[in-house]
Amino acid sequence: MRKFAIRNKMMRYLIKWLLSAVICIYPVEAKAQILQDSAAVKILTDGMFSIYNLDFGNAEIAYQNLSRTYPGHPVLHLFNGMKIYWENFPLLPFSSARVKFEVEMRKCIDLSDNDNCPSTKYETEYLLSNICARGLLLLFYADNDLSGEVIPLATSTYRPLRNSFEHTSYCSDFYYFTGVYNYYREAYPLVYPVYKTLAFIFPPGNMEQGIQQLEICGENSIALRAEAFFMLFWIRMNFETNFNLALPYSLRLTHQYPSNPLYKICYIKNLLLLKRYDEAEKVIRETGKAEENLFYQSVLPIFNGIIQEKKYHNNDLARSNYQKGISETSVFGAYGNEFVAYGYFGLSRIGEESADNHERRMNHRKAMDLVDFKKITFDE
Repeated sequence: MRKFAIRNKMMRYLIKWLLSAVICIYPVEAKAQILQDSAAVKILTDGMFSIYNLDFGNAEIAYQNLSRTYPGHPVLHLFNGMKIYWENFPLLPFSSARVKFEVEMRKCIDLSDNDNCPSTKYETEYLLSNICARGLLLLFYADNDLSGEVIPLATSTYRPLRNSFEHTSYCSDFYYFTGVYNYYREAYPLVYPVYKTLAFIFPPGNMEQGIQQLEICGENSIALRAEAFFMLFWIRMNFETNFNLALPYSLRLTHQYPSNPLYKICYIKNLLLLKRYDEAEKVIRETGKAEENLFYQSVLPIFNGIIQEKKYHNNDLARSNYQKGISETSVFGAYGNEFVAYGYFGLSRIGEESADNHERRMNHRKAMDLVDFKKITFDE
């Protein structure tokens, strides 16, 4: 059973590798409709920034402006689906917003199908809308271990994803796709050797070039700046375990999108791994929209537990924080597993000073079963 769980986690990350690169790739200077309208592009860009910063009032204004100019366009459903996703972050299987999110994504897929494309000159835009909706929907399923939903949708996504290679253009946003491919093609089999055989099916990549391309996307793209910088953070943090190189990205994301709870969580985690406890405490004490998020609130006790254990050497207070964080974060299911694991690692470390070796070992085993990147434990 444990081996199956590990394989399932690895498959989830493989799906994220293959499909995260196609989320929201809009600014392609070929065969476009909205994208040839500079005013519409500005509305779209500002609206997406508002979504990532959880400013849903302005995001709704952008949506209404686009819908008046381009009624019935599939991008409207994708935009609204993204808004629903972040408005309910983290979107979980039992969330009341799940149905609305899935409906928007499915409508976008249906409307952007080749048979519904009004003209060949709009083919690229409709194809990208199709793949974006599929990618975001698949990520939702994969993040929540809904494998029964993943397989049929992933199978039907192969053809439009393959067709997308014929629609490349000189556009900084597209460096996100090439960057992710170049890095993950080489790095993923090193982390998960079981996929080495599968990797040989694909052309070789180049990790250094992949990083450079993601940097270009982050600096110059219109729609994918946040995604590119988050991917760079993810690579430096998890695949390379280089917390110093990860910090500029987590810092930038937090400063650009201060209301985003995920980016703030990543920044605090980054600071704690660098043992910069004073700075982490300062960020935790800040108040704003990010702090209103329930997932953020559930993770904070685990971060506070690390600070109490590592900085103040108060194991009793650290233990109570870890236990509180584990209890509150567990309700988020697979989405919270990483942080629940950090809580169990903490309890295991504290247990080394007690006579209960069995409990210490059990806590460490629970943590290892939950965490995907097993070098990040906060043990050092």
